[in-house]
Order: sequence, then structure tokens, then C-alpha cells
Amino acid sequence: MIEFQNVSKTYPNGTHALNNVSLRIDKGEFVFIVGASGAGKSTFLKLIMHEETPTSGEIVINGNKLSKLKRRDIPYLRRHMGIVFQDFRLIEKMTVFDNVAFAMRAVGESTATIKKRVPYVLDLVGLKDKMKNKPSELSGGEQQRVSLARALVNNPEIIVADEPTGNVDPELSHEIIELLNEINSMGTTVLVVTHEHELVREFNQRVITIDKGRVISDNRGSRRYSGYETEDYGDEDYSLSYSEYEEDMDLTDDELTDDYSGYAYDDDEPDNPDVVVVPDDQA
Repeated sequence: MIEFQNVSKTYPNGTHALNNVSLRIDKGEFVFIVGASGAGKSTFLKLIMHEETPTSGEIVINGNKLSKLKRRDIPYLRRHMGIVFQDFRLIEKMTVFDNVAFAMRAVGESTATIKKRVPYVLDLVGLKDKMKNKPSELSGGEQQRVSLARALVNNPEIIVADEPTGNVDPELSHEIIELLNEINSMGTTVLVVTHEHELVREFNQRVITIDKGRVISDNRGSRRYSGYETEDYGDEDYSLSYSEYEEDMDLTDDELTDDYSGYAYDDDEPDNPDVVVVPDDQA
């Protein structure tokens, strides 16, 4: 599914973020990416999302060489991915329902599909009863679960979570990773960047350790992760079915609010928007 072939990335300022990285992540794997701040973890994720391009080497996702990908096709690549951010990135003026629905509107889904899909995914993350709340009315853990629901709602093949537990307490951190683990059990590939050693040890999944731009270890789940020994690492095919809601959920158009007016989409093809541009005063 994801393959790095001798990939290096050097930024214009001379920073060598990744150095000759070769690895493969198969469909349906759960992988923790760990390492010190500045080790290259964020660059690794940005290359997968095609936010950055490698200086040398090749990245292949679902059989597609990213070096051959045309600019107009990048949004379609990203639609196979769901992104979970440390800082949630929810839109405060929108309800929970609309924050999640916004991701579906961005890819042109119909109102009927949105009305069925969003409640299902919110129920999956335990927030069906919070659909009409604003983000400020939720706890940090609940906001992160909204972020996760937004990442899931377009049925991605890959979930990329960048420090998803960085802004929640230890108990909620466990809850978030457990939820990602359950999603992975249904067939979704899950990549999690984290510095929380205890969570990595507890969940006994594959662990890729990056240090100074190199992969220094790649331990499968059968080998217990023991943490970092020499460095002080600090901060830094399935389909979700919603048929059961087809009769139970009967939201009217009036209930499906249009709080998203005033937001713009930025894409080469306006009929298939992907990148959402949120005005500064709304972010």
C-alpha cells in the first residue's frame, strides 16, 4: 500500500529531514511512528500526503508512483486518506454535525448521503448525542473524537494521525488509540505519530523508529517495544455501513444547517473541491 524506495528529503535551508529511507507498509497494518522532535517524523507524513516531494527516491501508494502524479490528481490521492491533527482544527462556529459534514461537502457528496453518513460515524466515536453542540461545549477528548469522525467520514483507506493524543489526558489518550485500533481491525491502514511510550508498549503494534532522518528500527508487533534507550525523546478494503440509519434517521433539510456558507474551496477543478480555505476570522 505505502512503499518508500531509497527516499531522501533535503530542505532548501540544508536540513536533511530523511536519508535513504526504504520501507513498506501493507494494507490493513497499524504502525506507530516514533522518534525525537526533529527526527523526520513530520516529513515522513508530509511525503505520504504529498505535501512535500522527495529530493530523491520514489514513494508508491496503492501502486501509484507519486513522482508521476499530476498536480490535478493530488486531491484524489488525499481523498483516500483521513487526517487526524493534534490541535483538532475544528471550526468553532459550526456544530459537531457540520464540522464532520464539511469534509463530505468538500468532496461533493449529496445532502441525502451526508444526512445518513454523519450520524453513523458520530455514533461510531460515541458522539451521536453531541451532533448539535459547538466545539467549545466539548471536552478535549470529545473534540479529538470529532476530528477522528471527520477523518473517517469519507471512508478512507488510510488514517494518518499526527500526535492525536498530544492535547488530552492519559486516560483519553488510551481511549483514542483504542478507537484507532478498532478502526484498524475493520481493515483500515492506520499510521500514528506519537511520543507516548506507554501507549506504544501497551498496544503492541508495529513500531518504526526514526532518528536523524534514518529508520533505525522497525519492530513488528510480535516484538515488545521497549522505548528509547540512548536518546531523550520528548515532545514533539472495508466500508462503514450506515444502512441501519436509513430508516431511523430522518433529518430534514432545515435540520441540516448551512453554517458552512462563506468558506471557499481551492482546487484545480472547482466541481471536485478538496482543499478547504477557512477565513482567518473563522478559524
